[in-house]
Order: sequence, then structure tokens, then C-alpha cells
Amino acid sequence: MQDLLSDYAPILIFLAMAIGLGLILILAAVIVAVRNPDPEKVSAYECGFNAFDDARMKFDVRFYLVSILFIIFDLEIAFLFPWAVAFPDMSMTAFWSMMVFLGVLTIGFAYEWKKGALEWE
Repeated sequence: MQDLLSDYAPILIFLAMAIGLGLILILAAVIVAVRNPDPEKVSAYECGFNAFDDARMKFDVRFYLVSILFIIFDLEIAFLFPWAVAFPDMSMTAFWSMMVFLGVLTIGFAYEWKKGALEWE
């Protein structure tokens, strides 16, 4: 039992310090925060511009295309880094499955390019 405690003591100390620091920072923010909201601070703010019309109005499709573009590149990077690190020990099946994945992402990128998501007015 003593060996078990000595093995896990650094993890428990780190966990206790992380929780303690998190609580200290949250409490400090609550205590020190300035509370004088003006109408500008509490107004609705979305997408980089002020709200100007009904919430049910139609948005330009380019907003959605930009979000799809972000997802394409975000997914590509998130899956490509671990794959590149493990590349020397990889089988041909793993290699070709990543090529299929990159092909699907390339098709998505070509679709975005064709729709003009990269050209903002």
C-alpha cells in the first residue's frame, strides 16, 4: 500500500494544486471584477456586427461555407499530426486510409473553392 501511495502522490499533489489554483482564480475574478455594465456592454453582439433585424432573417450562405471550411482544416490538422508521428511504424492499410480521408477533405475544399467561400466581398 505504501508503494501505491508513493507512486500516485505526485499525481494527487498536482490534482490538488490544479483544483486549488482554479478555485483561487475563480474567487479572485468574482471578488475583483468591476460591475458597472453600460448599455453597450449588455447589448446583443453576433458575428462581428450589431444585431439589426429579426432573428429569423436569412443569412448569406457564405457564413456556413466558412464554417465548413474551418471544420475541414481543423479536422485535417487534428488527425494528421498523430498520423505523421506514427508514420514510420504504419502499415499500408493505415497509409491508404489516411489518403482516402485526405481525398474526401480535398473534395470538400474543392467544393468550397467552387462556391466562392475563399473570395469575400
